[in-house]
Amino acid sequence: MYKIGTRGSLLAVTQCTLVKNQLEALSNEKFELHLIKTQGDQITDKPLWQLEGKDFFTKELDEALLNGTVDMVVHSYKDLGSERPDGIKLATITERRYAHDVLLVPKANVEKLKNWTGDFIVGTSSPRRIVNLTRDLPAFLPHSPSIKCETLRGNINTRIQKLRDGKYHAITLALAGVDRLAQMDSSRAELEKLLEGLTFAILPLSIFPTAAAQGALAIEMRSDRTDGGKLENILKKLHHAPTAEEVGRERTAFKSYGGGCHLAVGIHVRAIEGDFLHFHRGETDGRDIRVKMREGASAPAQKPSKVFLGQGEAAGAINDTLYIKKSSGAAAPVNGKHVFVTTSHVLPSLKAGAQTLWAAGPETRKKMVAQGLWVHGGADSLGHDELLKLADSKALQMMMGAGEWLVLSHDKATSPVGPVFAGYSAAMTTPTSAQKNELASVTHAWWSSFPQYEAYIKEVPEMKNATHYCGLGKTWSAFREHKLAINALTDQNEFLKLMGLK
Repeated sequence: MYKIGTRGSLLAVTQCTLVKNQLEALSNEKFELHLIKTQGDQITDKPLWQLEGKDFFTKELDEALLNGTVDMVVHSYKDLGSERPDGIKLATITERRYAHDVLLVPKANVEKLKNWTGDFIVGTSSPRRIVNLTRDLPAFLPHSPSIKCETLRGNINTRIQKLRDGKYHAITLALAGVDRLAQMDSSRAELEKLLEGLTFAILPLSIFPTAAAQGALAIEMRSDRTDGGKLENILKKLHHAPTAEEVGRERTAFKSYGGGCHLAVGIHVRAIEGDFLHFHRGETDGRDIRVKMREGASAPAQKPSKVFLGQGEAAGAINDTLYIKKSSGAAAPVNGKHVFVTTSHVLPSLKAGAQTLWAAGPETRKKMVAQGLWVHGGADSLGHDELLKLADSKALQMMMGAGEWLVLSHDKATSPVGPVFAGYSAAMTTPTSAQKNELASVTHAWWSSFPQYEAYIKEVPEMKNATHYCGLGKTWSAFREHKLAINALTDQNEFLKLMGLK
């Protein structure tokens, strides 16, 4: 029998029970929970950054591990400091499904936004949430109310109850924790009651990156165990290498900014196709932090002489004026459906009545919000599969309710999310001789879609010789399916920076 040390909160007990069940299924051993109170659990009236000392959620657990009271400890990895006590070994980092923050809001408050006066009060005690929410959340809420953050501490269930009691207009929580509560019958029953009457908005990680290592669990053990590595070998069966790569980079970046619970910088790193995307946002020492890049992306070896930009406009680039997109204007059958909006070109087809609304990327989401729509989440410009991961969340499903999916896209689109409604079409205008000559000399090109690329190549075959770039969603997938060389970046702004145009 192995003893697992855990904090006594509903979330800590739930996630440790999930780990316990996995370990027992992977071995012939038995595990039991041993509850331990920590300083962080007992002091809930002040933000952690206002308290003296450190390791508020780990000190007592460390002591229990080192004195042999427990054999292992399960931590939310974000709670672990960069310096761990001698004699303690990190054995396993579990798979992280969700790193996101979720904004929980009473449905009644959403209805009131169109006539809102004064500040919109969001409960949180995190410095990085305070900075990023105050600065960026208005653009993601209908009618853009000013945001004021007020102190919120406590366990997940007590935080949600405070929201229900009207002490805040909204609160932010880690989606991973809420989702774990939804995975066990015992905690799910309590969560269902707490979430009744609430709706949600998943905050895009590219704009609202979270605490370093948020969403991952770290399992520690004593480094001097004398069982011949038996327990460690069992624990390693839960190790998830891609998550370890991501959170390792997050913690390194966090430390580079100074570290500590007072640091107002959110950091998220995403592994993708053997590479890593970095999103850092916040402020430190009066410095505004806004990092959005693909690790290792560097200026092209060949100096750009002519740059084609297939999305938006930029001085110094050849902007797309030939691939014309036209909205159909026909009303999409959205009533009672979960609707995924892939581009702002389909917005004339979007009418009221959808059960939930989702956007392909932050810019499309902002345009939807500007029309007074509540947008529940999105793919953060990472493609349809990213949306499917979020739609698989047990906690979100509780709030979303049943319903079919509908994708609003172009007339030739398909999607793994669900049926497609053609909200727009695109056609290529025949270029003039002068335009063909200019396009034929393009050395670097950014594409907003694969059909756009095909249309241009058909008219100007010489453009094949350019170095091609795109985002990380469906366009990238299409290029790879056709075995065409392509460089994927976080967005066109990163492309323009690499081209020296921004």
